[in-house]
Amino acid sequence: MKLNKLIDHTLLKATVTLAEIETLCKEAVEYDFYSVCVNSCYVAAAKKFLAGTDIKVCSVVGFPLGAMSAKAKYFETTQALADGADEIDMVLNVGWLKSGETQKVLDDIAALKQCVGENRVLKVILETCYLTDEEKRLACKLALEAHADFVKTSTGFGTGGATLADVKLMKECVQGKAKVKASGGIRDYETAMQYVALGVERIGTSNGIAILKGEKGTGY
Repeated sequence: MKLNKLIDHTLLKATVTLAEIETLCKEAVEYDFYSVCVNSCYVAAAKKFLAGTDIKVCSVVGFPLGAMSAKAKYFETTQALADGADEIDMVLNVGWLKSGETQKVLDDIAALKQCVGENRVLKVILETCYLTDEEKRLACKLALEAHADFVKTSTGFGTGGATLADVKLMKECVQGKAKVKASGGIRDYETAMQYVALGVERIGTSNGIAILKGEKGTGY
């Protein structure tokens, strides 16, 4: 698969305007990215801007902390799907995981996968910068148990983004039963291709254009 078709063209900053979402969608069409990844309030607008194209709309849910109630995440997901989202990137509840509340974490993910259904994609953002290796393995195990389609490294808003070591660990954990998305801090072609070589099936970045042009991006 071509590199552009592995990229979720991402814009999630607090200050993002509707005009910037329109530009994001135009760029996604021009460079033929796999999807645009936006905050849930912009799903309907992105869907409209991408009408007539095959580019998907991905919405983040429970972003960026993952610490809101399970019901709030569920409602946000149902609304994003109603607005036309093709994929949902949910943030795992890191605090619950660290508290040993594994059943709550599992139920949180499973409820959203049930909501998303078999024909659409659910990605679980682990926020690896806050987790020990043991916790990363547990998070991957719970995502698999809940039938999530992807595990994803990072929001890009934590203390660190994707690392090659984390992606290797995640690939080992999921054993091909879920896909892996590397996200956060991927800013140039060389780095992107290192993740591709490890077998990631998706890259989340706001630097997609710079990556394809062989330049160095500055975003997350």
